[in-house]
Amino acid sequence: MIDPAIIRCEPDRARSGLKARGGRYLPAFEQAAKLDAERRAMSAEVERLRAQRNAASQRIGKAKADKDETLARTLMGEVAEGKRRLAELEAELAPLAERARLALLGLPNLPHESVPVGTSEADNVVLRSGLEPRAPGFKPLDHQTLGETLGILDFAAAAKLSGSRFALWKGAGARLMRAITAFQLDRHVKAGYLEVSPPCLVRPEILEGTGQLPKFEADLYKTMNGEADKASPLYLIPTAEVPLTNLVRDEIVPSQRLPMKLTAYTPCFRQEAGSYGKDVRGLIRNHQFDKVELVWITRPEDSLQALEQLTRDAEAILAELELPHRVLSLCTADLSAASRKTYDLEVWMPSEKRYREISSCSDCGDYQARRMSARFKRDAKASPEFVHTLNGSGVAVGRLFAAILENYQQSDGSVLIPKALRPFFGSDAIVRA
Repeated sequence: MIDPAIIRCEPDRARSGLKARGGRYLPAFEQAAKLDAERRAMSAEVERLRAQRNAASQRIGKAKADKDETLARTLMGEVAEGKRRLAELEAELAPLAERARLALLGLPNLPHESVPVGTSEADNVVLRSGLEPRAPGFKPLDHQTLGETLGILDFAAAAKLSGSRFALWKGAGARLMRAITAFQLDRHVKAGYLEVSPPCLVRPEILEGTGQLPKFEADLYKTMNGEADKASPLYLIPTAEVPLTNLVRDEIVPSQRLPMKLTAYTPCFRQEAGSYGKDVRGLIRNHQFDKVELVWITRPEDSLQALEQLTRDAEAILAELELPHRVLSLCTADLSAASRKTYDLEVWMPSEKRYREISSCSDCGDYQARRMSARFKRDAKASPEFVHTLNGSGVAVGRLFAAILENYQQSDGSVLIPKALRPFFGSDAIVRA
């Protein structure tokens, strides 16, 4: 969440940042500010009544000690009335505080001043390109057609098992997916990341910590944590960012442990509730997909430079596989809710003659840390400060599979394996069986 002090002391700064995101959050900001003010006023009144009650109780004791029963009875009547009013306010305060908290949780992060201002993805800025798209010399097939022709992708079987927007890999396709995953993890571990294998089911508060709840519940898959615990559902993770970032939840991390660099391969699950009709073909937007994730936990002053390195680490995968790609700086209107600055990596897809997102690398500042109560201490005597969190795909495995098929397809229908991937795959090409 954004710092509540900004809402109270710098409201125009918050309004400016939200306006740069497109302005749709401004009404929510005004409501959050109103509820926060009401909560603080009621809290102050509750504290005043408690202090008044305590002072009156002391006066009652003194009156009784002085055998002034008339004064004692008068004071006891005042205390009784104060207790009644206090009980009323305390009963009102808890739900008001929860409404104020939820309103604050619904606000997105404020963009960093270095983010380009824009109104749509058309205003995103291309920072650099890595390799130019290669002219194939023939009409390239899309990855679904190519994979089905080679017998390594079977969407019909996946639909029979699970419905639409699922995929099934087999034979060389399954082996290529395994090779892609191993290749990425190997490279990231060599770059200094700690490999983690986290659970894929998490509690609601874990998703609230990274910002998926309560705002994006419609995109999540939810299950129940046992018959006896129906009030506590478990959610399938939409990204490994969720469990990795929450590893520092409710902790005070020693400064010497920072930065923390984590990587994990997991399946990911998203209902894609708002995207029906988009990218229904192939591997671009499925309900279940595999991803290698990168997460950094840093000091505040280090996070922007960490974003540059995290992005370079993800980009290195595409460069080593010799895939045409580019890096974009997202404009204010295209940032995710938790991000204050984001770089997208896009890979060239020959069948579409366009670039497709394959990684999104974001600096969330202290937005997630505030929700998780994740802090650090610069030394033993220092006061705790919120860490900064960063995340990025390092990269999406299914989309990388699709990009390899399309960019390395040959005129005879076979697919060459990138040289860097061959030691993990075990051969240099996939041919029709």
